[in-house]
Amino acid sequence: MVMELLISVGVVAAIAVALAVLMVIADATIGNYGEKKVTVNDDKELTVTGGLTLLTALKEQGLFIPSACGGRGSCGLCKVKVAAGGGEILATELPWLSAGERAAKVRLSCQFKVKNDLKIAVPQELLSVREYTAEVTRIVDLTRDLKEVTFALRGPATIDFKAGQYVQLEVSPYELTDEPLYRAYSVASAPSMKDRLELEIKYVPEGIATTWVHRHLAVGDIVTLNGPYGDFGLHDGDRDIIMMATGSGMAPMRSILLDMAEKGSARKVTYLFGCKERCDLFLLDEMRELEKRLPNFRFVPAISRPNAEDGWDGQTGRLTDILPQYIPNGAAIEAYLCAGSAVIKSYIAALTAIGVARERIYFDDFG
Repeated sequence: MVMELLISVGVVAAIAVALAVLMVIADATIGNYGEKKVTVNDDKELTVTGGLTLLTALKEQGLFIPSACGGRGSCGLCKVKVAAGGGEILATELPWLSAGERAAKVRLSCQFKVKNDLKIAVPQELLSVREYTAEVTRIVDLTRDLKEVTFALRGPATIDFKAGQYVQLEVSPYELTDEPLYRAYSVASAPSMKDRLELEIKYVPEGIATTWVHRHLAVGDIVTLNGPYGDFGLHDGDRDIIMMATGSGMAPMRSILLDMAEKGSARKVTYLFGCKERCDLFLLDEMRELEKRLPNFRFVPAISRPNAEDGWDGQTGRLTDILPQYIPNGAAIEAYLCAGSAVIKSYIAALTAIGVARERIYFDDFG
């Protein structure tokens, strides 16, 4: 009986080894597509490693496509038009592509592999995206679950970006991830500060990136970032502005306001910033200082769940409820929003209800 058991175990082990060998052989032969050509915007040709996802293959060649989820197919940002060579759209791409995008041969670059020569089209601004090495020089606790991290650029030593844009921070492997991945964070610092970046990163329970930042990242660490990305930012004109944000949605608003102050903007700006409790408010002194530098700027913090012991004498309630007090008629208003998806939808509904034209509502949705 014991001998039969040992024989059975040996057979199972032999089969497992054989399968492993076959997988290695298959990966080296069937999955080996050799080098492939990727023509970008009809004027740039890259030689990439076949068998990689398009997102990874382009990254290896220094062409960075935004991907907030790090290529896991859960953000839908890494869209690229594949004019030729892409094959059939995969089931994992379908949830992220509209009928119009599918007809236009738009693909999710993190999901399909480069098996043929490709012709792709990417926005011109992505061609200027760069990868940066930076040192963590400062970490400040803004609230109980929000940190401001300063990254001093080491190579290249400077970055050009527009207020409102974001960068991607590479998370190193640790207990929650066995491979590097990227997460997107809006820049909170002014564009004039070209040698460093300030990011405001809120802790999300069990979040891979935020756990790494809050529990592992330390001053002196060397990290990798790439960017800048995004088209959120102040539009030219002289319309009055309403800003609405919560939590880490402060970051792009702060960058925009600092940029306006440096440029001496005279536009009227009302900034409604919401949080649940008094302890969630931050940068109050800086916002008051900006009120002095920008003569037509007003900062209105609001708490939705005030505690009596906090002694809060400021505005209370949800931003959608207090909005009409500050902007009774939105016909001549331009709006800038930054919050999670559900909150953004509620802001848009409240703004259109007071007459703000939908086409003049701009937002940065951080999910």
